[in-house]
Amino acid sequence: MAESLLQSLVLDRSFPGPEIASRIRMTLEDPVQLRRRQLYGRVMMSPQACNDATPAAVLVPLVPRSEGLQVMLTRRTDHLNDHAGQISFPGGRTDPEDLSPQQTALREAREEVGLAQEKIQILGNLQEYFIPTGFRVIPVIGWVTPPFTLQCDPFEVAEVFEAPLSWFLDPTRHILQQDFSPQGQLRHYFALPWKQYNIWGATAGMLVNFYHVLQDSPH
Repeated sequence: MAESLLQSLVLDRSFPGPEIASRIRMTLEDPVQLRRRQLYGRVMMSPQACNDATPAAVLVPLVPRSEGLQVMLTRRTDHLNDHAGQISFPGGRTDPEDLSPQQTALREAREEVGLAQEKIQILGNLQEYFIPTGFRVIPVIGWVTPPFTLQCDPFEVAEVFEAPLSWFLDPTRHILQQDFSPQGQLRHYFALPWKQYNIWGATAGMLVNFYHVLQDSPH
């Protein structure tokens, strides 16, 4: 029996070729698979807050390496007003001139980490994800072809690093946590610690969503 896409991504440590990118794209285009998405953050926001949320997009950069497919992440600088010091994907709010979430994600990736657009192949989108700080985020999955050079914006990005995608596709590592917001509201969120990095909140939720979309994919 042929391996599922999820099995291939978790078990195969060889260099991921173009066929893997093609299978991910087909999965993201499959409405049956898209219905597997379960997390969207809306439960922590009022209907009015969701309606008023600022449109935004992030790029989820997948990088094929000899040791397997990696996901590129950033650590935000500590002085930012929103999500200071947190692990995130390159991205931000939609500008008026952006014609699509994909354009927002590509622009933000160029501005934040210097990732050239010609190195990125867009594979598709995940479901919009609402963040209680007031954003409605579209995660855009991108295949980033090495070699490439990065130049981080020192105001926004303290560090950029890659982690094995397979680590985040293991459901035993999806740690559901809860605490109280500064406003006293009980909130639930996922944490996916890797090495010294605590990846939690929206970034972890988007990776968990990606797992659910890839799970049992027939492609």
